[in-house]
Amino acid sequence: MASPQHEALAREHYKRNVQRAQMADLLGLVSGHNTDLVSFEEVAKKLKARQQVARGTQMVPLAKIVGSVGRYRDFTRTFLPRASANPERWIRLDAAVNALETVPPVELFKIGDVYFVRDGNHRVSVARANGLTHIEATVTEVKTQLPLTVDDFERDQWLIKAERAEFLSRTRLDELRPDHGLEVTEPGRYEIMLHHIEVHLYLRNQDLARGGSQKRLSWEEAVCSWYDHVYMPVVEAIRKYELLKEFPRRTEADLYLWIAFHRERLAREYDLAPLDPELAVQTFVSLHDDNPLARTWKGLVQGFHRLFVDEIPLGMSEEDFDELRARHEAGERSLSEAEEILGEVNAALDASLADEAEQQRELVHG
Repeated sequence: MASPQHEALAREHYKRNVQRAQMADLLGLVSGHNTDLVSFEEVAKKLKARQQVARGTQMVPLAKIVGSVGRYRDFTRTFLPRASANPERWIRLDAAVNALETVPPVELFKIGDVYFVRDGNHRVSVARANGLTHIEATVTEVKTQLPLTVDDFERDQWLIKAERAEFLSRTRLDELRPDHGLEVTEPGRYEIMLHHIEVHLYLRNQDLARGGSQKRLSWEEAVCSWYDHVYMPVVEAIRKYELLKEFPRRTEADLYLWIAFHRERLAREYDLAPLDPELAVQTFVSLHDDNPLARTWKGLVQGFHRLFVDEIPLGMSEEDFDELRARHEAGERSLSEAEEILGEVNAALDASLADEAEQQRELVHG
């Protein structure tokens, strides 16, 4: 049993580690880094990981434990205890460890090459606070086809990895366009591209219907059409203007999405038809830059432009502006306008299906 001296030292040890947790959280706020443990439930749901295999008791590297089941906000990403952790339990365990008492194994889930605490957050926290490198654990492996490493949990890389796998599963782009090279650097962006494909499918089928054709694009045909006629022309313009030199930490797919948003904003703000890829990149370059000094200068130029010449977007000629305005007046719509129409169509379809289901129920029970 731990002595009063061990408990007194453990109490001081706990206070110091809580202070370290507070400092880590403060630095996280300043830097924008998420200091929470990763939620096992979120990872398992995103990866659709369900099959579990018992792996018995083994020594696990503490550095590979990245998250927890349940109360994952009670500790920082490095298992420093926050004020919401149970102080008496932490102090009792710390005193036991330093008195060389036996501590039961923790229970861990393993996904890929990383681990999540099923039971034993305080034991992991105390072990790390005492400089241990491994901990005894009963391990249950949760099977997934997506390999995960500790590095994937820096800046939510695991989430991007999972979203990319889902995107490729739904689009089959690896098979349809094997050299696509499509990568993003922020979570949520693959979902936006899926939405772009859905809207492209709707617009292409609308064009076919207006042209009197009975043909309609399949999902796979829409994926190829979007990639060849929407995505790649923007990428080619990005390469022509060597835009990655100005955004060295980003990818062509990142820039495609930024330029798509920029193009839609201009179209809505000025009542224009969609800009062609080169004009979209050209006007984007005149406004945006990854370099702080260049960005500041462009912001000043934009300010003067808005003050004196705002009827035409910066970086666009009067001839281009007049042509795009005329095309919009003739009925050519931007992606966001098409999204609104598609949303209305889907809402009307849902309402119609709901009415039909209600009528069926009335026939059955009437």
